[in-house]
Amino acid sequence: MFVLLLILIVPLVGLGFLHPFWWLAAALLVFVAVRHGQDRGGGSGSQEYRDYKDRRDRQERWDLRYSRQNRARWGREDRRDRERRG
Repeated sequence: MFVLLLILIVPLVGLGFLHPFWWLAAALLVFVAVRHGQDRGGGSGSQEYRDYKDRRDRQERWDLRYSRQNRARWGREDRRDRERRG
């Protein structure tokens, strides 16, 4: 999408030297492209990105909590508790 708009905008700027109307058309296309990119969630504050970040953070917490190393530590602690109880 961006490449297509770039292909359209560059000739319009070049034609702007012939008639100022083409510069106006190029500026309008740039404005529409920027607005359309923001509406589609191109910014870092988009809902899709926040959902992705939340899923990634939950997965990271899960991995840290239930990793193999932690399970081994829990096993050692359980074994020590059983040994203390006798």
